[in-house]
Amino acid sequence: MFFNRNTKINCSKVDTAIYHAIDNLKRDIQDVFLPSDEQSGEVILTERHMEEEQFYLKEKEGNLVLQAGDTLGFVYGIYEISRRFLGVENFWFWNEQRLEPKPFINIAEGFAYASEPFRVKLRGWFINDEVLLQGWQIDRDKAKPWEMVFEALLRLGGNMVIPGTDKNSGIYCHLASQMGLYITHHHAEPLGAEMFARRYPNLNPSYDEYPELFQGLWKEAIENQRGQKVVWNLGFRGQGDCPFWEHDSRYVTEAERGALISSLIRLQYDLVRAEDPKALCCTNLYGETMELYQKGFMSMPTDVIKIWADNGYGKMVSRRQNNHNPRIMALPDNPGKLTGCHGIYYHASFYDLQAANHMTMFVNSMEFVKKELQQALDRGVDDYWIINCSNVKPHTYVLDFLAAMWKDGKTEAADHRHEYVKKYYCQSAENLEIEERIREYAEYALPYGDQEDEHAGEQFANYTTRMLVSQWMKNTGNPVDELRWAVKADSLQQQMNWYERLCKKARISYGEYLEKCQVTRMKLSGHARTFFEHSILLQAEIYFYCYEGGVNVCQAFSESEKGNYAKAFYLTGKARDSYRMANDSMRITESGKWNGFYANDCLTDMKQTAWVLDMLMSHLRNLGDGPHFYQWQREFLYPESDRRVCLVTNMENHMQNEEIYGLMQEKWG
Repeated sequence: MFFNRNTKINCSKVDTAIYHAIDNLKRDIQDVFLPSDEQSGEVILTERHMEEEQFYLKEKEGNLVLQAGDTLGFVYGIYEISRRFLGVENFWFWNEQRLEPKPFINIAEGFAYASEPFRVKLRGWFINDEVLLQGWQIDRDKAKPWEMVFEALLRLGGNMVIPGTDKNSGIYCHLASQMGLYITHHHAEPLGAEMFARRYPNLNPSYDEYPELFQGLWKEAIENQRGQKVVWNLGFRGQGDCPFWEHDSRYVTEAERGALISSLIRLQYDLVRAEDPKALCCTNLYGETMELYQKGFMSMPTDVIKIWADNGYGKMVSRRQNNHNPRIMALPDNPGKLTGCHGIYYHASFYDLQAANHMTMFVNSMEFVKKELQQALDRGVDDYWIINCSNVKPHTYVLDFLAAMWKDGKTEAADHRHEYVKKYYCQSAENLEIEERIREYAEYALPYGDQEDEHAGEQFANYTTRMLVSQWMKNTGNPVDELRWAVKADSLQQQMNWYERLCKKARISYGEYLEKCQVTRMKLSGHARTFFEHSILLQAEIYFYCYEGGVNVCQAFSESEKGNYAKAFYLTGKARDSYRMANDSMRITESGKWNGFYANDCLTDMKQTAWVLDMLMSHLRNLGDGPHFYQWQREFLYPESDRRVCLVTNMENHMQNEEIYGLMQEKWG
């Protein structure tokens, strides 16, 4: 069969999701093939009785026939055509794949391919902490980035999505559903219902006080999602990502808390099953809920999928919450007697205001991830996998590996890395070197603790700096209470010493890694070089600059404690500049469709770290140069002969911080 730009797609089935995938295949045909006057065969879609989500492709009489028995079978088959024959990879959009136009391709006579069942039944992404998607548009269209997220997920074989956090999930659930995906819900938003505190902002969010209002929201959510494929998330947390008892002091004991959650899961289950007796239901054993379940304080119907969660760092143990970190195993503890249905919530990205990765790639190795996921599969946890994909672009390598695992459960990290580089970077002698840079990424990550998963993401170098600086400006006598999870210290000075040791270690390590990445970059050209700069090299720069900033902050504190406020001011300025450079490294990659992509980094927020350091510079200026603010100006601007003679304090306007800092750079830089 000849396949060229004139190939038609013949489909008689009326289905929005299939039409959407066909439109994408038509787009790919236009992108891949050169104009031609030659006739070609057709792609013909025909129904056939098959297992759910399966498809069959075969060449027949000069045409390519796609057979499937349901919507997702056809959708997956369409994207298989795009990938297998046109060379359009799953992350073509996010990884900036360059397609080489060609006049035609030839599909061998008698070609046939039958898809295989997925190892994991329900599998998808939680688009969470999506602040970059929130502020970014494609062709002035706010929905287009979300459409590209859903397309990538379908190309990877995903069938389920939490389409954003809070308000976004309500905005984009219809688009996701129209593209063929199951909708499921945030663990803090049971049944996808509106938050009680948003609907009733003047009422205490207590179920005991307002059971009818809570139930009304749940019933309304069920009605609003009528006609969509839904995996109903059951549960009861607080008004936000926190336990409900933070807003309701009636529930003191674990038994009382578990009993309420269990009763409300049963109530929600009954509400859903009254509408659809075959409805799929799940509940998250996450954070405090997992501890209650493990201790026997919670129960639920046996066919509710129990979702176990990693700790945000890829380890299947309970997450650290503030300074509490029990690290309880978050998997069924007796796989030999496993009952019911089980799934996982796993993080490619995590936001904990402590040490996780959000703007950068997952900091533990795929070999480590494989071990954790294999353990889950070995324990029968294969009914449901939801992956926190965050803003997608920084995490494509990890998301690609996780999708390979949900497909067959057998993928080896080294084999996947090799194929990933070959698909998205280049097919040349530099492949092995790029593979090595990706493999080394986890090796250069900073260990902040003794556990195998305790490696620091970029939040560590930003939140820790901001916490320490904030306490410094408030009260240097007391340590930061929020850092008790990381270090035992009786004073801010001890915390600064601890942080300086880690930042120095990381600056050396990432300096070496950055140098390696720069050498690799120089060997690349064209698209491979650009993509390497926008992915691996960018992340190396972020870490190096952030930890360099952390070192200077700690050294500034030491100078300040000695009363050397001018030197502390200067070192703080250097730290601020480093964080600005980290932010600039992201922003400089924003060309073409990526214009403004990193602008709304408001969670890790490296530019905010620089802004906090600006405040610290003013604080130090006041300590060392206040209240009249002329002494530093005389010291750094005037020659020695004028500096010592002070008949008039100053003959010029008072200099701003930036001007004083510039003079210090001339002297000390």
